[in-house]
Order: sequence, then C-alpha cells, then structure tokens
Amino acid sequence: MLVMKVSEVGKARAVAEACRIIKEGGIVAFPTETFYGLGVKYDNISALKKLYEIKKRPKEKAMPLIIDDMKMLSMVASSVSDIAHKLMQKFWPGPLTLLLNAKEDLSEFIVGEAGKVAVRMPGESFALDFAKALEFPITATSANISGVPPADTPGNVVMHFGDNLDLLIDGERTPGGMPSTIVDASGDEIRIMRSGVIPSEEILKFVSFHPKTEVEKR
Repeated sequence: MLVMKVSEVGKARAVAEACRIIKEGGIVAFPTETFYGLGVKYDNISALKKLYEIKKRPKEKAMPLIIDDMKMLSMVASSVSDIAHKLMQKFWPGPLTLLLNAKEDLSEFIVGEAGKVAVRMPGESFALDFAKALEFPITATSANISGVPPADTPGNVVMHFGDNLDLLIDGERTPGGMPSTIVDASGDEIRIMRSGVIPSEEILKFVSFHPKTEVEKR
C-alpha cells in the first residue's frame, strides 16, 4: 500500500494520485471532515465487491457516495424531490447524507434494500477537493471493519486494512466526533434516519417552513 502524507507532498499531488488510483479500479483511504473514508468508483463492480469484503460489511448496508456537483446526481438518482433540493441548497457542502431514489442500473453494492442511494457533498476537507477533481461519484464509507468505531487517524486505517488498500492519504488526525446526519429525502416526506453532526432539531426546524412536507422522526 502506498502512503502519501499531505503535509509532505502537498494537497494537489495527493489529490492527483488518489484520482489515478480510483480510475484504475483501486481503493483509496482519505480524510473527510469527520473520519477517514474509503473510496472506489461508484460503478466499478470488482472494486465495490472487494471493498465490501475487506470491511466485512453486511450486504443489506449499501455504500454511501460523495459528489462535488449536483449535476452528478443524474448518474445515481432517478429523481430528486423538491425537499431534497432545498436540503442540498441549505446544508451542502456539509455532513448531511441524503437518501434518494436510485437509478435502476446501479450496483446492489450502492443501492439499499428500499431502492435508494445515499449521497452527500462533503464539507471543507480533503474529501471535497478529491470529489472536485473527479467527474463521477465515489464511495465514502467509513474506514473501519463493520461494527468497529470509524478510524480518525492513519494508524487506525492501517490497523484495520493494512495492504488491502491501494493508497492511504495521510492527512493526520481528522476531527472525529459524530458522523454525518442521514435523512431520507426520497419523497415529499422526510425521515431522519441517523442524527449526526447536523442536529435533528436543525433539520426539523428547516423543513417546518415547508408546510406541505410531513416529517417522520425515528
């Protein structure tokens, strides 16, 4: 596994190498605004399969994706609801993951059992710069074995995966804390599926200004 320290090689070179590895079908570990994430190209089936295997991730748990431009949504989502657009405009870039109706031709590795895909535009971080340098979505699943706390240091990433990765972007310790907030915005109603960095109350307060939107909290 190749390790690149951003402090030594610079962000531009690290981003360029990460893009090369992704395009060649490799797996890249990189820092986000919360924890380290694991990235592969959204439609590379062999890379997605390997990622599932090394994480020991249950099949029913689809891999979340990151993008840098809402135009990329057409690659993975069959539709984007009005409330989803409003949430994107308010909270993206940032730690808000949205569940949207998935396109029919997407891999089962990134589509949940309910036919939805999880997408976010990361906040200010290496992850956002990485996403900006690509023309397609990539996964950003947490860098950990399923059921184990996510990695916030390069050392923890290595401890979990060793040489199973192709590239580790060493951005030192990430902020850690809480993960992204997950909201199902696939229809006119929303559900807060997981509370995270953005408090549930803030999401609920925002949607309350849209009287046609019913909110189900669970």
